[in-house]
Formats: sequence, C-alpha cells, structure tokens
Amino acid sequence: MPPFLNLPDEAAYRAHYETTYVRSRITTHHGIPVYFQKDKFDHAFYEATNRDGVKNQFSMPRAQRMNWIVATLNAPAADWYQGWITPRKQYDPSRSVAVAYGDFVVVLRFSAKQNGDLKANFVTCYDADNSIGKIRQSPAWTLQDCQNALGV
Repeated sequence: MPPFLNLPDEAAYRAHYETTYVRSRITTHHGIPVYFQKDKFDHAFYEATNRDGVKNQFSMPRAQRMNWIVATLNAPAADWYQGWITPRKQYDPSRSVAVAYGDFVVVLRFSAKQNGDLKANFVTCYDADNSIGKIRQSPAWTLQDCQNALGV
C-alpha cells in the first residue's frame, strides 16, 4: 500500500491536489491521459455527514489516500471493472473502476479525442469497503470494449 499523505489542513490537501493532479500530466498504465478538474476535489474528498448524499464535510481519511490515485492508475496489476450507471441500470464500458490497493477505487469516464485517441476524466475515488464485493462482480473493463463503445 502507498503511504498515507499527511498534510496539516484542508488547504494543504487542496493545493497538493491542484499541483499533483490538475496541473500535471497523469496517465493510466495503458498510456491514456487522465484529466482532473479542480472542482472534483470537493466530490472526492468530502463526505456526507447526514447520510443524505450532500457532501458537506472534508474527509481526512479520503484525503490521506490522495496519492493512491496515481498509484492505482499506474499499477499494472490493478483490476479494472466497468462502471455502473445507476439511472440506466447498466454497466458502461466507457466508465471504469480501478482497484489496486485493498478496497480503494478510482472511477474514470472515458471519451475520444477528435483524432480518435482515448482520454479519461477523473470522477472520484474512495474506500469502497461497503461496495467492493459488488464492484468485483462487475464485468471487466477492457481497452477494446471501451474503444468499441466509443466508436473508435
């Protein structure tokens, strides 16, 4: 397991995210570039304290695993699964859930550039201790299935 990231406060974690992910070139071990938006910090590193789905509190346990994102994306032995699209109630080969370290997951959404090359956008990451069993029963994500789904 990668070490936990221990920074003094939320502002330091936010700055680390922006420097390490938003302003850097990150790729999967497949060589696909992954783009990180600044506003995804709140989604990935906040939790809902009222169990109502509204993420209203910074989560130190989530933030401490921030460096696990790139470690997961670059791990050749990571398991990759298709993402589940709840409104459609189906798996989507253009979405992935990567797992390399325990129950920690990284969720990506893939699309095609104008030249046909793939790119990915970071959606979120979290410790899937309550849902890892279901994730591991999902269909495997493959580059070929993703390309086929995107028509490239």
